[in-house]
Amino acid sequence: MLQLISLFFLLLPLSVSSIYDGPLYDSTAYTQCKGYPEKPLYGGGIFKHNIAQINTNNNMSSSLVVYNLKQDTIYSFSAWVRVKGSDSVMIRARLQAEHDTFNCIGTVSAKSGCWSFLKGGFVLNSHSNSSTIIFKNANGKDVGMDITSLSLQPFTKQEWRFNQEYIINTKRKRAVTIHVSDTNGKKLPGAFVRIEQISKDFPIGSAIAKTILGNTPYQNWFGKRFNAAVFENELKWYATEPHQGRVNYTISDQMMEFVRSKKIIARGHNIFWEDPKYTPAWVLNLTSTELESAVNSRLKSLMNQYKTEFIHWDVSNENLHFDFYEKRLGRNATFQFFQAAHESDPLATLFMNDFNVVETCSAKSSVDAYISKIRELRQHGIFMDGIGLEGHFTIPNPPLIRAILDKLATLDLPIWFTEIDISKTLDHETQAIYLEQVLREGFSHPSVNGIMLWTALHPYGCYQMCLTDNDLKNLPSGDIVDKLLQEWQTGRVEGVTKKHGSHSFYGFLGEYKVSVEYENRTINSTFSLGSGDETRHVTVTL
Repeated sequence: MLQLISLFFLLLPLSVSSIYDGPLYDSTAYTQCKGYPEKPLYGGGIFKHNIAQINTNNNMSSSLVVYNLKQDTIYSFSAWVRVKGSDSVMIRARLQAEHDTFNCIGTVSAKSGCWSFLKGGFVLNSHSNSSTIIFKNANGKDVGMDITSLSLQPFTKQEWRFNQEYIINTKRKRAVTIHVSDTNGKKLPGAFVRIEQISKDFPIGSAIAKTILGNTPYQNWFGKRFNAAVFENELKWYATEPHQGRVNYTISDQMMEFVRSKKIIARGHNIFWEDPKYTPAWVLNLTSTELESAVNSRLKSLMNQYKTEFIHWDVSNENLHFDFYEKRLGRNATFQFFQAAHESDPLATLFMNDFNVVETCSAKSSVDAYISKIRELRQHGIFMDGIGLEGHFTIPNPPLIRAILDKLATLDLPIWFTEIDISKTLDHETQAIYLEQVLREGFSHPSVNGIMLWTALHPYGCYQMCLTDNDLKNLPSGDIVDKLLQEWQTGRVEGVTKKHGSHSFYGFLGEYKVSVEYENRTINSTFSLGSGDETRHVTVTL
């Protein structure tokens, strides 16, 4: 049934209500503390029907009992939280079911005196007659709290997929009408029209390493699939200046030549990494004055070498987890890095980039912690900023991923999945299953602007997950990527113009070529299909 519905949407994305009577996903999210809580999403979902009770246990936690949760069901969860007697604490919601335990189904940075919005979810692997949702201070200390406007909305996997397809067909695609006429403007019915997508608007790419240099089969494999790249390690400070004053861009220059040859875009990763473990050894023992001079030299040298070459720069990598430069140079160091990078390359979008924002619940890198850091940047006049989500998953939680994206989307900034992979602790088949879940969540969220895989191929394999073996034969994850790349592009469209001399179709955003044959004449043309709600009209004159 789902395949039929999806096919219908590929042809004609009409009102959802006309063909679908399941729940529509509510992407509403709030990131500001409010004087009063909003009404529950979905009218409370199953909470408006099921018996549930709230228990408060000695200011340590609050719990909610839920009955009859279903197997293989995706649950979207939300609540409004207010804490007592504390300025701000991270509240983590966890689920204890009969056969499953989810240590985190959502977090929120809650405050005293106002209400904060928690949004998340979970996927239950087995039926549970009685389950408990527990709200607790993430640091384990006692804190009183009020919880209201709770919502728990179930989706079958088919309903969840339908909602994804609806967004894809309304946000990643657009209606096109090709009009065929002669030089006098006369409409030409019966003309044969062939349309082919030649490039995609949405960037999907992967990390590459120096191992791609001189490896023609790998280069061809990569260029056939991806329209974006990021250098795995070759731009990092420890790679370009392992010894003070001896800067070498030979490898990264050669990799950039490969990128240009394939006519793809590239992200700049990274200018500074706050983790001292990945900071050049010679930098660690510099005095504050020497360090300030060194970082200025690094930034100036790197940006001069590659000005306008990269669409993005990860200016401050993993700043939520580490703070080497801020400890040594002061709290404003990160702001100064962004400002200097913007002045050096004003057309590049400047990113923060961090892990465990969408992968799991971490106090250091919770969605609210990330939002708070980005707001700090804005307060210091940094506006060309983007949100980088690394995405090193073990077991992804799709409704939690979507909920976090919803909250980040309130900032109205470009969001990218920057380093997607699945843990090597899992077998290849399981990696592929989870990879597909993550990629579908990213591509079907309207605020995600691009997806990068962290799958640079080395003789020893990859960081966590490879798409192929060393002979470039697809592993299961590679098959999933190829399947989705094919699914997310417009196949060849052919048709004959009707009596009004036109032919219509729905296509993924990108560049197209169109060929029209009429009687003994043929003409070729191209057009761009950008985002928009209105039908794109293209006129071809014979």
